[in-house]
Amino acid sequence: MLESLSDKFRKILKDVRGQGSLSEANIQEALKEVRLALLEADVNFAVVKDFVASVKEKAMGKEVLESLSPGQQFTKVVHEELTTLLGGEDSALELKGRPSVVMLVGLQGSGKTTTTAKLALHLKSKGRNPYIVPADLFRLAAVLQLKKLAAEIKVDCFDSENYKSPLDICKEALRIASIKGYDILLVDTTGRLHIDGVLMDELKALKDILKPAEVLFVADSMTGQDAVNTAKGFNDSVGITGVVLTKFDGDARGGAALSMRMTTGKPIKFIGTGEKVDCLEVFHPARLAGRILDMGDVLTLIEKAQTAFDEKQTKELQQKFKKDTFTLDDFKAQLQQIKKLGSIESILSMVPGFSAMKQAKDVKIDEKEIARVEAIINSMTGKERREPAILNASRRQRIARGSGTKVQDVNKLINQYQDMRKMMKKLKNAGPRGMKGLFQKWM
Repeated sequence: MLESLSDKFRKILKDVRGQGSLSEANIQEALKEVRLALLEADVNFAVVKDFVASVKEKAMGKEVLESLSPGQQFTKVVHEELTTLLGGEDSALELKGRPSVVMLVGLQGSGKTTTTAKLALHLKSKGRNPYIVPADLFRLAAVLQLKKLAAEIKVDCFDSENYKSPLDICKEALRIASIKGYDILLVDTTGRLHIDGVLMDELKALKDILKPAEVLFVADSMTGQDAVNTAKGFNDSVGITGVVLTKFDGDARGGAALSMRMTTGKPIKFIGTGEKVDCLEVFHPARLAGRILDMGDVLTLIEKAQTAFDEKQTKELQQKFKKDTFTLDDFKAQLQQIKKLGSIESILSMVPGFSAMKQAKDVKIDEKEIARVEAIINSMTGKERREPAILNASRRQRIARGSGTKVQDVNKLINQYQDMRKMMKKLKNAGPRGMKGLFQKWM
């Protein structure tokens, strides 16, 4: 989402670092470019004004101007202020009571229903026992969608089919949750196309019944300042405790993320990074500031990998590396685990310096390549996957036809596989460090 802003910041900071020494004049020039970049990203004008003033005050200090590396110090100041702008400290869910109730509120189309399921899966992975409550009777498709998603992630869902009032649904869901021992109630509330009095009155009534620990406003990042204004409206009328920004993997300018905390006074707690139910990330202000400034976000990448990669399967793979028994089935299994991390573009965006590398070398990411490789391997027989050496010309032609690819694609895959085997043989006796390096490179 913030690629354009990141490119502009990278250029500004590169120019500053290239100047050797800093003066009031060149700092003013850099801040002029920063101000323009933020406004073009649809960041609230008042927020931009305060941000630039704060950076200017710190950048003019002796610590920056008289340091041995003023350009690096200026970058440090910008990173710190961006982190503050995005909320400063991480803000975790405050889950009090049993069951602890989380109300999700927002306009229709913001991704509220999907976010309810994503949050349920996230909490389940943390060892909690959530109970999903579909209370959006204004859009009946939302109830059906949530039931389907709940079944997909294997989380229990309240059956609201025979109820006509969201208030009755929530009263009964609370009763059942207390009896059955669910520790968290996730309530998908009614949405509308815009804020109206009827909606706000219903949400207030639900809040009185549920006494939620958290009221999360779900906002569509793509709507920019409209999302910020709507969040303020919900906060003034109902009172929210935090924000979830959806569609953060889109191509909007990113102003909502940079304006939300300062405008509403409420922290961003999660961001949605894709349509799948596992595409929800805890929001870390410092990490996002690092991504914007092309410093990367290695911590989030590590956390994603720890979640996505099966420990048992990983150990088995290490043994196969050592014994040189790595097959195309193993290759396919690793690709499937890599897919759990999200899009290749999103993974690489967490690597420090990737934006600069991408712009300099015109790196192109082909998301379809993994699907193509999987199709080729799936078109092979079990014996062919275990013993690729038997793949003669006629077999390769058959595989290409079966996978809807070209023979050249099949040849390319086999060549890559063989190169990998050769590399493993070279490092076979390199000891634990050598194997660990190869394994990390492969991952």
